[in-house]
Amino acid sequence: MALTLMSPAFTQDKPIPQKYARSGENLFPPLKWSGAPEGTRSFVLVVEDPDAPRGTFRHCGIANIPSDWDALAESADTAPENTARFYKNDFGNARYDGPQPPRGDRPHHYIFRLAALNVPSLSIPGDAGIASMWNEARKHVLAEATITGTYQA
Repeated sequence: MALTLMSPAFTQDKPIPQKYARSGENLFPPLKWSGAPEGTRSFVLVVEDPDAPRGTFRHCGIANIPSDWDALAESADTAPENTARFYKNDFGNARYDGPQPPRGDRPHHYIFRLAALNVPSLSIPGDAGIASMWNEARKHVLAEATITGTYQA
């Protein structure tokens, strides 16, 4: 069984509801996954907009998601008992910041990328940013799954 990622909030290539956008409630959308490969010791998640005017824009990066988890709840970035580590996004915040494409732009694509890793944690400092975390995580990937939503202002 392959690693799969889905969201109860939106489906593949369909619009992300406004409550998950920065202009809405800016809530982290709920995610669920299954099919983690044998040897998975943790997960990482990256949310990126490859359609941003200045190149790929990173909205969220989470590492050290425990291997026994199979979901992230709505607003997971504000949960008090969160053991996962959030990395500084391109807005400068160590949390989720939802879609915010320029008004009038064509719909942007927001790729939620989950990776199963063969290590229990990454030791990259949170202020290093998502790109640094993802570069380190890529060395340990066992499997990846994505779901892509769209958003237009």
